[in-house]
Amino acid sequence: MLKKNLLISIWMTLATTVLLGILYPLAVTLLAQWAFPRQANGEIIHLGGKMVGSSLIGQPFSSAGYFHSRPSAAGAAGYDPDASSGGASNLGPTNSALLTRVNSDVQRLQAENPEARIPADLVTSSGSGLDPHISPASAEFQIPRVARERKISEGDLRALVAEHTEGRQWGFLGEPRVNVLELNLELDAVHPLH
Repeated sequence: MLKKNLLISIWMTLATTVLLGILYPLAVTLLAQWAFPRQANGEIIHLGGKMVGSSLIGQPFSSAGYFHSRPSAAGAAGYDPDASSGGASNLGPTNSALLTRVNSDVQRLQAENPEARIPADLVTSSGSGLDPHISPASAEFQIPRVARERKISEGDLRALVAEHTEGRQWGFLGEPRVNVLELNLELDAVHPLH
């Protein structure tokens, strides 16, 4: 009886391993590749045959002629999806390191646009640390700087931001957002830096 039960448990382990560990993931992967190839491959963006990024993962932009992403706590340089520290910083609101960074960002942004109110997402990082989006208010805040650097009108830039503003998913989930990488790539194509 013990030998029979042991053999049944071994066969069940092998059967479920093959079924749930190999066949099911393979079927789901093949279905995803067939039905949603762009999404299944990470929504990679290619430009001139070269991979420039993913629309799902943020990238740091520091040049004044580009829209800047929100701060990132992922990796030493930020926006590192391979970093073991991918995610939020977990610093509490009274942590001196967080307060120093936020105050530094606020001072820099006030110098950039002294009359405008600073949107919260320009000084706070996302939960993942890899968020590719900013709020429309954050994009609006940056329009004067980017327009000045690219020597284009703020109206033309607002129209470009409006084109790249995504609404709520299915009309009710989340908030409107702007994908920074896609906006900056379009900006380079339409109004390149001189």
